[in-house]
Amino acid sequence: MSTLTLKPWVFLAGLFTALPAQADTYYEMSGKVTADLRYFTQDAQFEGQDYDTNLSFTVEPEFFWEWNDGTDSLTFTPFLRVDERDSERTHADIRELSWVHIGDDWELRTGLRKVFWGVTEFQHLVDVINQTDAVEDFDGEDKLGQQMINLSLVRDWGIIDLFLLPGFRERTFPGEEGRLRAGVVVDTNRAEFESGAGENHIDTAVRWSHTLGDFDLGAYWFHGTNRDPKLLARDINGQTVLVPFYEQMDQLGFDLQATIDSWLWKFETIHRDTRSENFWAAQAGLEYTFYGIRDSAADMGVLFEYGWDQRGQEADAAIQNDIFLGTRVTLNDAESTELLAGISHDLDYDSQSVIIEASRRFGDNFKLSIDGRFFSTDNPADLSYSIRKDDHLQLTLERYF
Repeated sequence: MSTLTLKPWVFLAGLFTALPAQADTYYEMSGKVTADLRYFTQDAQFEGQDYDTNLSFTVEPEFFWEWNDGTDSLTFTPFLRVDERDSERTHADIRELSWVHIGDDWELRTGLRKVFWGVTEFQHLVDVINQTDAVEDFDGEDKLGQQMINLSLVRDWGIIDLFLLPGFRERTFPGEEGRLRAGVVVDTNRAEFESGAGENHIDTAVRWSHTLGDFDLGAYWFHGTNRDPKLLARDINGQTVLVPFYEQMDQLGFDLQATIDSWLWKFETIHRDTRSENFWAAQAGLEYTFYGIRDSAADMGVLFEYGWDQRGQEADAAIQNDIFLGTRVTLNDAESTELLAGISHDLDYDSQSVIIEASRRFGDNFKLSIDGRFFSTDNPADLSYSIRKDDHLQLTLERYF
């Protein structure tokens, strides 16, 4: 597995913390520790996965400095997970180590950061800057920190973000003992690159975003290493493994969200051009919210989305012709009680998956979450076929400090 070169960033953090304390310097430390317990409801389908429970722990502190009346700040967010079963899931990362300087109509952000783009609920097609931390969960929501220099220019006609991305992060994958993986293990130590610069290729991106009345719009162009690797079968000493191959790509993206009364209309689309393929993909949907159910403080949203990929069944993405239905309930109470439940149906493979996410705070420092993931497919051509026996419930306890 590719690892992040830590020395320059640790040196940067040490440099700032070693500076003489100033009267106008503000410092804050926060963060959380987490315990996750997964219970798998079915016997595993691959060797090395002979367990039905999995316990892991994470530590994610955040250190924040601010000076010059708030025009300069430094954030340092390390991350560590220790997993009971999968050695690949036991890993460390720097989610953020960045300096931000604020000008009158511009911002300069330098270091490791996480940048999120997207408006839809069940898939974020346009989110391209950060690499997926796939050992965290299979849904692609967790990201690795990305080295960057980001200049943001604020204009009356929108915000322009310019990105220089010096260095690439390889995707993480579960190991042989991990569940929610393909039948053939991914050997991240043998990753291959189209670019001769490998993981040192310098990527670039530019994004425009703006709000026009009820509409939030964004558009970008990205040039660099594809965050989604091709997994190529290789024979290594008589054993078949999957090797990630990272192509170069140009990608155009557009996202739109319209807030009209109780409606949210959402749309994302990309066009990706690589050596091996050229295609469009889109995710679109809507959300309607019922406010103050039965004269209470609770709100309930109803969600519908559709995901399409021009490559159809040739796509190496799980969502190529899928519909999603869901509901979101927010009690708006002091404990921030929330529930999200949804079901997806693949129109090509006649398969389904169900997600349930519920959370509630306890006191000032604790949060308890219950997540469920359930899969149903009988078609070996479906990418979810390899995790069809990985139905599970996850209990997460978070302690904030």
